[in-house]
Amino acid sequence: MTGSTRTGGARTGSVFAFTEAEALAIAKSRGTPCFAYRLDEAQTRFRALAAVLPSRVRLAFAVKANPHPALLARFCSLGSWFDCASGGELKRVREAGASGARVLFAGPGKADDELALALELGARIQADGIEDLERIEAMLASGVGAGGGEAGPLAINLRVHPLSGVTEGSNGAGSIIGGSGPSAFGVDEEGLGSFLEEAAVFKRLRIRGLQVFAASNERDAKRLLSNHQTALAIGRTMSSRGLELDCIDLGGGLGIPYAEGLGELDIAALGAGIASLLEENPWFRGSLILEPGRWLAGPIGVYLARVIRVKESRGKRFVILEGGINHLLRPLLTGQSFPAKAPGIQGQASPQILAGPLCSSLDRLGELLLPRLKAGDLLMLGQTGAYGFTEAMSTFLSHAPPAEHCFEGPVA
Repeated sequence: MTGSTRTGGARTGSVFAFTEAEALAIAKSRGTPCFAYRLDEAQTRFRALAAVLPSRVRLAFAVKANPHPALLARFCSLGSWFDCASGGELKRVREAGASGARVLFAGPGKADDELALALELGARIQADGIEDLERIEAMLASGVGAGGGEAGPLAINLRVHPLSGVTEGSNGAGSIIGGSGPSAFGVDEEGLGSFLEEAAVFKRLRIRGLQVFAASNERDAKRLLSNHQTALAIGRTMSSRGLELDCIDLGGGLGIPYAEGLGELDIAALGAGIASLLEENPWFRGSLILEPGRWLAGPIGVYLARVIRVKESRGKRFVILEGGINHLLRPLLTGQSFPAKAPGIQGQASPQILAGPLCSSLDRLGELLLPRLKAGDLLMLGQTGAYGFTEAMSTFLSHAPPAEHCFEGPVA
């Protein structure tokens, strides 16, 4: 890639997975609007991250970042675990070939049929409250799943929402997960003791794991490690109450830059820091879980769309594209644009507002510095391999969905 380098095997220094020439070739041969993904880059990133982590750390791809079947199959072939948050995601990873302990199931509002499917798959369920435990106990008693019988109580993870000691906000998009404020997720740390007493009555399940997830798109390894230290401290408290934890899920939050020139997450420093945390906590002999989604998938994708028309309005220049928030919702949610360039277009850059085709003034993808564009020109948005189309308002106004294409190696 022009202007990019590789650190530990992963491409760095560019926010575009494809060159301008490749983008033009894809648009010509496949049409627009579309998403394009590099499966070989996904494989490279997975292996690069795994290589710098201690052997006791498991990588569980956050399926919500990008549930494309080909991407899930590639990660599955690499031995990835999967973090699922719906019955639909459970079905997708099952189709990709994953089951059992490699599948985690989380979410603050799990439906009965979703819990039943998770039990049938042998997934490790992350409980968010006593209601989850009550329903799982009842399902096990009725014969759903294989746990809770002669093999002993079913192992369950508990999500705990930290009271303090977590940070979020250096991602450029403010608080996304919520830090340590009020949350719909998990059991509040200050209520953990009474919760564990209440949970002790269940016969067919046992809390054997912990999940703490308090940040999103964090590019500062020290901040992530500080949050992980908080998770281990909560785990130590649970252990002191007699719980034998076999895993602690540190969540995701591994960030990527959404503009040229911003710093990358130092994954080597993250790996070294996690190794130090394990050494500092000899009481814990189980596995740690990381749930990267954005870091693994974001940089492998681009979104390609052509300009439909351009409008000058009261001192502002609007560039209306084939797609907007019906294809990419993140800029509206976070106020942070995807990086963009116009392949093959030269000229002095000036501020231009990227708008979509929807009949809504909310349909904006940001204001960026770009050459003066005209109808028919191609635009490429980078870092869209994660939280792209499946996060968007895809059915609003019934526009046709964009195509998704997967590639290996250079594109001619």
